[in-house]
Amino acid sequence: MLSRTQIACAATGAALLLMTALATPAMAASGSAASQDGQAISAVQSAGDNSGFSFGMIGDVPYGAAEIAAFPSYIQDLNAHKELTFVGHVGDIKNGSSLCTTDYFDTIRSGFDAFTLPLVYTPGDNEWTDCHRTNNGAYNPLERLATVRDIFFPKPGTTLGQPMKVDSQAAQGYPENVSFREHGVSFTALNVPGSDNSMLPWSGLGQTMPTTGQVAEVAGRTQADIQKLDDTFSQATKYGDRAVVIMIQADMFDPTVANPAQADYAAYTPLVNALITQSNAFGGPVYLINGDSHVFNEDHPLAAGSSWLPFYGQSTEAANLTRVTVDGSTNAQDWLKVTANPKGSASVLSFERIPFTHPAS
Repeated sequence: MLSRTQIACAATGAALLLMTALATPAMAASGSAASQDGQAISAVQSAGDNSGFSFGMIGDVPYGAAEIAAFPSYIQDLNAHKELTFVGHVGDIKNGSSLCTTDYFDTIRSGFDAFTLPLVYTPGDNEWTDCHRTNNGAYNPLERLATVRDIFFPKPGTTLGQPMKVDSQAAQGYPENVSFREHGVSFTALNVPGSDNSMLPWSGLGQTMPTTGQVAEVAGRTQADIQKLDDTFSQATKYGDRAVVIMIQADMFDPTVANPAQADYAAYTPLVNALITQSNAFGGPVYLINGDSHVFNEDHPLAAGSSWLPFYGQSTEAANLTRVTVDGSTNAQDWLKVTANPKGSASVLSFERIPFTHPAS
């Protein structure tokens, strides 16, 4: 059994390997060329439209038997809000101590099919990264990720629920990474899971360090995430959008962790660096919406004075980035209504927690 210090050193080394891999130009050439038409169509639909609109956000739900039973009523609650343009789910469709079976995924997919609104879903660690755990079934996480893609992203470029056109990275092998525009706001949903961006060792399979295949997957996916992030900001700048919204599962800035360890966060460093670079280049409001830590929170983790800046080795702040965490797990008693206010309002986005009509007991 490795000590935590040894694991931390291994994680830091793996993160360095990851950043080295990200420096290669392997994917840069294919970047955003695959589906620019989708972005162009979306841009035409929303160009010059500065009216307000709303969308819903959920995450880390359903967790456990009570929430699984209540989940259909959660969907009904959201469907009843006809003012919503879409719903986003920022990952974790099960808790971290239950089986990652295909039958369970099929059940959740059936629930997702009941949405009468477009559903933008990005996977969380509980449905693939952590499936190596014995109580999850000791699956190979990469096999589970492939299954998640097969079940939840069978028609790349189209949302679940009510079909809505999105720009997908399916051509690069990442159908879950999407972007779209609504009323002068650019959105992207990226596969950035908890568990150190999937770099934690697969202990349920007897591993004490990341495997070669695991490191390669993290490197490739992180590079794709950054490419999609860059493309989204590029589109937002091109069309003069008022804000950029990024949806991921991982809480890379968990405020409940007093002494974060590199062993748990180091693999997010390239993403944090890209967020800072692109946020500053954009200049306008940037919103990062995540799940993972289960308690609603709104803060500015990359502003001057934040302890996360030196933790991630960053010397440049991103004061225009606002991070919002949605309620989840046993705290999933509500959903988050996000309103994009009309042009000229004091803030581009505002947030309201709406209680579920029939929360899990």
